Amino acid sequence: MLAAGLLLALCALPLCPAVLGAARPQLLVERSGSRMLREVGGFSWENCGDGQDPVMLQSLSVAPDPISIPGTLRISAAVSSSKAMASPLKAVLVVEKALGDLWIQLPCIDQLGSCTYDDVCTILDNLIPPGTPCPEPLLTYGIPCHCPFKAGSYSLPASDFAVPDVELPSWMTNGKYRVRAVVSNKGQELACIKLGFSLQSQ
Repeated sequence: MLAAGLLLALCALPLCPAVLGAARPQLLVERSGSRMLREVGGFSWENCGDGQDPVMLQSLSVAPDPISIPGTLRISAAVSSSKAMASPLKAVLVVEKALGDLWIQLPCIDQLGSCTYDDVCTILDNLIPPGTPCPEPLLTYGIPCHCPFKAGSYSLPASDFAVPDVELPSWMTNGKYRVRAVVSNKGQELACIKLGFSLQSQ
């Protein structure tokens, strides 16, 4: 599940391959102050479910802040899950960008932004064909990269990931962002995570 969580965070940015089948919500605006994370202006995270979700993020660290594209991203994370999770794992992302004292919800364009992914398991299979070993450092630390995900605890020590030199859409450039990701299976919420971060492209 840790691999799926990392994938969701990267898909909120233009850092994962485009996938098919995402919904395209309209552009929304809201005033600053509601649904704020604990750290404004820097990297922050929190579980946003009702406390009963079977999947909980225990820790997450991302450096540098702001995230630089291209560059190297150092991530450490720990996730616990009280139940096994199998396909389909639906993921709904809401991505917002700060504009003055407003937060603007970014639409889903070319599978980037506030998108709905019908099955994260299928995305993982497309990125890493079944039967092939999980990429490093997931393989070293025994973190699965395919569904189903067994119940248990998964931990990723500080590891470096290369962020490619991608062409950013004009609406997803330098600035402050916040993301809400909800993962569910057949209507049952499994996890809810909020992230706040800054993005710096070169």
